[in-house]
Amino acid sequence: MGFKCGIVGLPNVGKSTLFNALTSSNVPAENYPFCTIDPNVGIVPVPDERLNQLEKVFKPKRGITPAVIEFVDIAGLVRGASKGEGLGNQFLAHIREVDAIIHIVRCFEDENVAHVNGDINPARDIEVVEMELILKDIETVQKRIEKIKNVARSGDKRAQHYLSVYENLLSHLNEGKFASSFHYHAEDKMLIDELHLLTNKKFIYVANVDEAGINGNKYVDEVRKIAEREGVPVVVICAKLEAELAQLSEEERGEFLKELGVDEPGLNKVIKAGYEILDLITFFTGNENEVRAWAVKRGTTAYEAAGKIHSDFQKGFIKAEIMRWDELVKYGSEHALREHGLIKFEGREYVIQDGDVILFRFGI
Repeated sequence: MGFKCGIVGLPNVGKSTLFNALTSSNVPAENYPFCTIDPNVGIVPVPDERLNQLEKVFKPKRGITPAVIEFVDIAGLVRGASKGEGLGNQFLAHIREVDAIIHIVRCFEDENVAHVNGDINPARDIEVVEMELILKDIETVQKRIEKIKNVARSGDKRAQHYLSVYENLLSHLNEGKFASSFHYHAEDKMLIDELHLLTNKKFIYVANVDEAGINGNKYVDEVRKIAEREGVPVVVICAKLEAELAQLSEEERGEFLKELGVDEPGLNKVIKAGYEILDLITFFTGNENEVRAWAVKRGTTAYEAAGKIHSDFQKGFIKAEIMRWDELVKYGSEHALREHGLIKFEGREYVIQDGDVILFRFGI
């Protein structure tokens, strides 16, 4: 699909409830650990009001198609997960496959929902989960060191360099630090990336509160302090409320949100935060059949973007006709933009900008 966010946390913190709301799925959310044996995957549309405005311009027969992010719900981690406790090894392997991690932290009290560690303590809960991720990364690096150690001893200069980098990385992890804070030379980036380390991924904290805590509480304050130190964004949601909202019609949802005094569902904030930490932007394509949003990494070229739509577009790439979405909405049509000289013609090296509306010209 392209871009994946994994949802992790301790058991009973609201992971599956959040996932259900995100995807309007029916994942079991029973009140006991390890109920989610296999990762559940959902494709979630990225909310973008620009699509609705572009639909009015193009009036497509098939309507609009939003950009999407894939969310993976992974069973609750517990202390010892890196060694297989609670089937943890299996779940940690699933996390390795995602691009970013949403760490959901319980910030609500409810005597009817058991806490795996007995009481509500966000700082401890975060430490438990993140230490398991670090321990799993330590195991990964140790295996890589064992694999190249003999080659390095034989005098192979390249292997000796690799070994030095990995040993320094191992020392860093053993200090309880994330791989993402490890400093290395730019030429060694591939060495780090190919390990697919869990703690080298982008993170978001989601503070799951009850309805009374929507505007924050003492537990959310704890999460914010930790997030500020780590440079990680925080989104506050009430997963239970979001699950209820997801079942309502658009009109009912709007009325409910108005009563709560909020402008958009918390889920939108989670999706947008995932989009942002993955450093994604959106470009659009439009014609009489469909208006579509496409998610690409910032810095993507026109040639690369063409390949995302269809391999033929890339193989036969001639040029990209670039319009700005807001100018298209303002003037009302592609024809009007041409008359005003507001369409740019770009080659394969053009770097896509957020909000570009692109017509790819190609020949096979």
